[in-house]
Amino acid sequence: MHSRFKSLSRTLINPNLLSSISVRTFSSQQFQQPQTLTELRHRLAADSPTLTDFVRLQSDEEYSVEVGTKKKPLPKPKWMKESIPGGEKYTHIKKKLRELKLHTVCEEAKCPNLGECWSGGETGTATATIMILVILVLEVAVPDFRGDVSCVEKVAKSGLDVFAHNIETVEELQSSVRDHRANFKQSLEVLMRAKDYAPAGTLTKTSVMLGCGETPDQVVNTMEKARAAGVDVMTFGQYMRPSKRHMPVSEYITPEAFEKYRLLGMEMAKTILEFTVQVELVTAARGFRYVASGPMVRSSYKADY
Repeated sequence: MHSRFKSLSRTLINPNLLSSISVRTFSSQQFQQPQTLTELRHRLAADSPTLTDFVRLQSDEEYSVEVGTKKKPLPKPKWMKESIPGGEKYTHIKKKLRELKLHTVCEEAKCPNLGECWSGGETGTATATIMILVILVLEVAVPDFRGDVSCVEKVAKSGLDVFAHNIETVEELQSSVRDHRANFKQSLEVLMRAKDYAPAGTLTKTSVMLGCGETPDQVVNTMEKARAAGVDVMTFGQYMRPSKRHMPVSEYITPEAFEKYRLLGMEMAKTILEFTVQVELVTAARGFRYVASGPMVRSSYKADY
């Protein structure tokens, strides 16, 4: 190796030798400009590497194109498998929406309850028909405004019926599940301020997705803090991985466990909890006004509170 570097250095400092090499190199590769497009294609094909240049690897090491975690995804349990939407009411509503060129969050969010709601479900009244009623309940899904209380005040006083802001997950998993700009205390602060600013009778609401790695104790603790912050309505649903780029499902919560959380929320006893954001005591006089809890529940599922 040392002799090769010495030879190269002699070449670089010897102008006569360098000149002769350059001349021979140039003269041996007579450049002829392609006259037609066909000639240019042949020239490019001859000079370009082929597929075999890339597949002849020097190592037997296998390469993976999988995105995200290597953890094998959990198989969906039977209670997470829904039948394909259909029926007379479902077909009628879908046809009308297409004719009127209307878009619904049901379709855009790929809600798993679309078939049940549009076909009428247990009540026989299709959810989409509620949209044309004269008397409506206005629920607004509100961000945390990065803690800007003035924005919270404007929305809370805007005339809505339900102020909804989702805390998404338990306090312990906030940093790994939510956007880094959001946090548990800030979300509770938003819900508390909304309750303070909104006219009497306005409901506050939040939602949590389960199956992200939380424990039952953490879920109960989250419920207690949400109720202490004055939240009236709470929903629980199963987290579903939208794509391989997203966080995998840690666990599929059973319908029985969801039902226990619902009963606990409705029967939550009178408690006094210390809320640390404003270092004050908040009284939770009773359980939540309404709790929806189930594998397929989404934030506005059967929102007839």
